[in-house]
Amino acid sequence: MDKFLQISGIAGIVLIAFGLVAYLFTGNILDPYVLIHLAAAVLCLSAYLYSQGRSLVNVLRQRSTRYGAHSLVYTLLFAGILVMLNFLNARYHQRWDLTEAQVYSLSSQSLKVLGQLKQDLLIYGFFERGENPKAADLVKSYSFNSPKIKFYAVDPDRHPEMAKEFKIQQVNTLHLVYGRESTNITEPTEEAITNAIIKLTKATKKNIYFLTGHGEPKLDDRENAQGYAAAKESLENENYQVQELLLSTQEKVPAEASLLIIAKPQKPLLDHELQAIESYLKNGGRLLVLFPSTGGETLKKLLQEWGVEIGDDLVVDQVIRLFAGPSLGVEPIVDTYNTAHPITRDFKERTIFPMVRSVNGSSSRKEGIEVASLAQTSATSWAEKDVNGIFKQGKTSMGPENKKGPVSLGAAVTANLKKIGVEKGGDAEIVVLGTADFANNRYINIYFNRDFFLNVTNWLVGQEELISIRPRAVRSSRIQLTENEGTLVFYLSFLILPEILLIMGLSVWWRRR
Repeated sequence: MDKFLQISGIAGIVLIAFGLVAYLFTGNILDPYVLIHLAAAVLCLSAYLYSQGRSLVNVLRQRSTRYGAHSLVYTLLFAGILVMLNFLNARYHQRWDLTEAQVYSLSSQSLKVLGQLKQDLLIYGFFERGENPKAADLVKSYSFNSPKIKFYAVDPDRHPEMAKEFKIQQVNTLHLVYGRESTNITEPTEEAITNAIIKLTKATKKNIYFLTGHGEPKLDDRENAQGYAAAKESLENENYQVQELLLSTQEKVPAEASLLIIAKPQKPLLDHELQAIESYLKNGGRLLVLFPSTGGETLKKLLQEWGVEIGDDLVVDQVIRLFAGPSLGVEPIVDTYNTAHPITRDFKERTIFPMVRSVNGSSSRKEGIEVASLAQTSATSWAEKDVNGIFKQGKTSMGPENKKGPVSLGAAVTANLKKIGVEKGGDAEIVVLGTADFANNRYINIYFNRDFFLNVTNWLVGQEELISIRPRAVRSSRIQLTENEGTLVFYLSFLILPEILLIMGLSVWWRRR
């Protein structure tokens, strides 16, 4: 009996602990298991206190007991913090992406697209045994950012009727349903999912025409670095209808044209074509002009009427190479943009503009025409007038006849038609860039050229809400060093750090000696 009374206290603590755990899981205080355990715990603890109360008081007065109690309190407090963190994590989802390119976070374009959903978007994932952790985590990233995303993992072997209904041909296929529209994705990537959502949510397609007939890059040329197949594919992924326009054989620019793009013509445009483009703009048209590195005289005269001047030059920048000094580059890297214009307001990424000419607003432009510079080179650049000297000699230097940087490489024009003397109201919009090569197959996927090109397009066609940074892939981290930063790295790594280590080593040796 004495032995039972001595362990009754421990038994009471165990019983009350299990009773409370059962209550937390069931939420029912009247559950028989809970009631029996709590009642038995009260009896055991009462018996222990009645029989062992005096010895308990003596034990509690001991220093070891106080230390033990402190350790128990700290342990319980730590356990309580862990329980609270797990509770908050289950209720409030939060992720931290520590990668340099934020490759495990949804892009700003994906977040914008999710914010425009007006009804539920159902995503069915047809996976082997209903499991594909990588694809499921990606889709859950969408559902975490929008309550309108509903995700269901399906095993096609258990539900062949669903696979047949949704025309599933292979596993690891996503089926998206938005209202009455639906589509399948066989390669579940963020870019594919976001592009599919854009296509499902857009009611109509915008028509983009590329002018042809003057030696422009081919839209279907994937093999040639100068081709525009990658640019065409990027536009089609944004749900644009892209096609070529041989304007020399047509009376005017098609009325259904949302945007006309003139990219690197090698031959002059005919007078008929220039008049058709002029008429198109005066009817509220949208125009994107991507200039060749030389020539384009007919286009220069047309754009001068709309407040834009194209320089007869080539922008040169000094490229700083560590331990090698500065060298000339005709592929300026740009990270300075006009934060007041919608195209580049939130654009902070780097772009590369190869063989680019200067583009500026004309000082003598008509009233009602507003011209905004979009991108500028660094202060170490300049607009070189002697273009032939660059190509023939491969070297040049800043002279008094050249324009010192920063140099504007592109401009956006908004023309109020009534103010410039056109009876029809509304605005005409033009974007002029000093190079067409930045969007060809070779350069469009370098840095953020593709995003810049698509943001210009989205603004011109009136879909400003799609201006963003698109999904990106995992890539190695790179750093661009200025001349001062390179010098600092050299001194720290090659001189200062070895010097400190040598002094410390000699000091230790001297003290031991």
